[in-house]
Amino acid sequence: MADHIKIRQAAGTWVVRVAGAVVGESKTALELSEGSYPEVIYFPRGDIAMAFLDPSENTTHCPHKGDASYFHIVTKSGTLENSVWSYEAPYEGVGQIEGYLAFGHDMVTVEKL
Repeated sequence: MADHIKIRQAAGTWVVRVAGAVVGESKTALELSEGSYPEVIYFPRGDIAMAFLDPSENTTHCPHKGDASYFHIVTKSGTLENSVWSYEAPYEGVGQIEGYLAFGHDMVTVEKL
């Protein structure tokens, strides 16, 4: 693993809200810190209401984590495109995040309860 990436259990209970609706809650989320970037909370899929997510064809590549696949979040008021990502086969050293979901969009709130 790259020396600048740290993965640890995220203390407490974490929740994901989209347009006011709770789409996930977890006591087993992971916190990933990477250099000077803000920490990212990764949620196990079993703790997320996957019915709100549609797979996207978008992918990106991180030289330290591998290839990320994306999901859209579908809400009553619209679709938040490519607002969720996941590493299905991350590089050795960051394997803990395999299959976990991370959320990023100005209409998505990830917070500790």
